[in-house]
Amino acid sequence: MRIIVNGKAADISGKISVSKMLDELKTQDALYVTVQLNGVILKREEFDSATVNEDDAVELLYFMGGGLC
Repeated sequence: MRIIVNGKAADISGKISVSKMLDELKTQDALYVTVQLNGVILKREEFDSATVNEDDAVELLYFMGGGLC
């Protein structure tokens, strides 16, 4: 099944949970990623119940702190 991840096409094995998608995509630092699915930011507790479907748009976001002292 084809989805769009961070603006690029990706293939995953059918309709799966967000958690399984992160595993399949071998997502770096999966414990720290924020997932936006079709424009909606998911809560971490939704990763096991939210499903990814054909042509869904997924953004994997990493928030970083820092700046000038």
